[in-house]
Amino acid sequence: MLTEKLRPQLDRRSFLRKSGLAAGGAASIAALAPFSSLAQEGQNAPRGIPQDNRQAATATPSLSRQFARWVFGLRYEDLPPAVVDRAKGVTLQALTSALLGSQLPAGQEAVRLMLEEEAGIRGGATIMVNGAKVTKGGAAFANSEMMLAGAKYDTFRMLTHPGTSIVPSALVAAEIQSASGKEFITGLAAGYEVMERMAADFIPTVMARGFHAGPVFGIFGAAVAAAKIMRFTENQITDTIGLCVNLAGGNLESAALREGAAARNAMLAVLLAKQGHPGGETALEGRAGFYHAYAGNNRGQLTYSFVGDMQTSMAKIAANLGKEWIFLETLYRIYSIAGYNIAHIDVTAKLCEEHNIRYEDVDRVEAVVNWLETQYPSPAFPTRREDIGEAKPGSTRYYSAYGVVKRGFPLLLTGADPPEVLDLMKRVTIIPSHDMPLFAPRITIFTKDGKSYTKQATGREFIWDSSEEARRIREVIPGLPVSARRFEEIIATCLGLEQQERADRVIQLTLKENASAALGHLAGA
Repeated sequence: MLTEKLRPQLDRRSFLRKSGLAAGGAASIAALAPFSSLAQEGQNAPRGIPQDNRQAATATPSLSRQFARWVFGLRYEDLPPAVVDRAKGVTLQALTSALLGSQLPAGQEAVRLMLEEEAGIRGGATIMVNGAKVTKGGAAFANSEMMLAGAKYDTFRMLTHPGTSIVPSALVAAEIQSASGKEFITGLAAGYEVMERMAADFIPTVMARGFHAGPVFGIFGAAVAAAKIMRFTENQITDTIGLCVNLAGGNLESAALREGAAARNAMLAVLLAKQGHPGGETALEGRAGFYHAYAGNNRGQLTYSFVGDMQTSMAKIAANLGKEWIFLETLYRIYSIAGYNIAHIDVTAKLCEEHNIRYEDVDRVEAVVNWLETQYPSPAFPTRREDIGEAKPGSTRYYSAYGVVKRGFPLLLTGADPPEVLDLMKRVTIIPSHDMPLFAPRITIFTKDGKSYTKQATGREFIWDSSEEARRIREVIPGLPVSARRFEEIIATCLGLEQQERADRVIQLTLKENASAALGHLAGA
């Protein structure tokens, strides 16, 4: 009995020697190379402790266990139609961003790095657009970095962009597992739901401690999505989550690595868990666990809050899993700007349309906003104040003025700023409030004839179905490295993802159209 209990606790030196990590260390660029063949097709049987032999140490299952149990049992048929639709939409958004980012320096740097270190590896995964095979972690990293560079990604409650870590890891898992579209959607939904529940109330507090909430929480969503798609057992998923606690990171002062590193580390956690490496049952809520380390305590006490309540419940994190979907709060950040600014454009534009207000008519504009939106990234150490100082291009006042002048904002930036925008932004006032919902400004336009017009945003202006996402995202077509015809194929494939025998078809569709081998693969799939 004692032997069985001790067996998972591998000696560190023994583990490093057996895993092949000793020579380079887990943090090295080639850290995942030794793991490139661990998740081949057909290797689904767990090598760790049998699922029905391990239980939580307490009467109440640990937070990791509750998540793992739900994820393991989740089926495509359990997903509400709105969840399926959102999964398809965020996939399209992420792929579009990767296409754009593949042409930008940050995206190209990531691809170049992976090609120099890992190109030609056997049993790896595909870098989008480029088509090269690298390690699974390397592909997740490069694809994530392209998505970040493209700046067309989703947003959850400010400062987190789930798709930039979850979608790349889910695509890697789908490719190596030959997973169907339904399996991919199910894994994606599970990853988003776990990540966003973990992050929901804690984002401002984690940011105030110097961590970037995006990668800190993103690794969990990425790993859970991949683990589900790779058909992990409940125990393996529990271990995956625990291992992510060791690999989570992201610092505001450095600002050097974000979701790309989270996606890469997520694949390391997944592949370790597949080998049977333990993760720690109470790694999230334990006395020295994730929440103690990143939020300062494991009791739900908050430093800052979106809504003013400085206490949340740890039990709330996993409550009503599968019944209440926080995933549906995910916004499409269609403009390449800070998420808290997107509503200022559309709400101000709509107000002008409703009352036929022209730039020439406007005396001034006021916007009452959630106070956290005025002190980016955190009130603890703001680097950008939106409510004071001089209005500048890229500020909230700039985007409010843009909504008045142009009644919209371009998805692809070209040319100089309109002089009317630069003039009007000086007459926009931002008023912080502790009572305003997140991403829901109250806009008031004062006209030169002494009248005023007000519109209250709902915070849901950028929540829409996948068909609307497809309609709006098409504006980027002139800036893509693929033809309009190919992009329409990508749209159609994403919108019909549940019908795909292989979800990784979307990866192949991002490749350049002269890649005949890739197209031949598609024809035979």
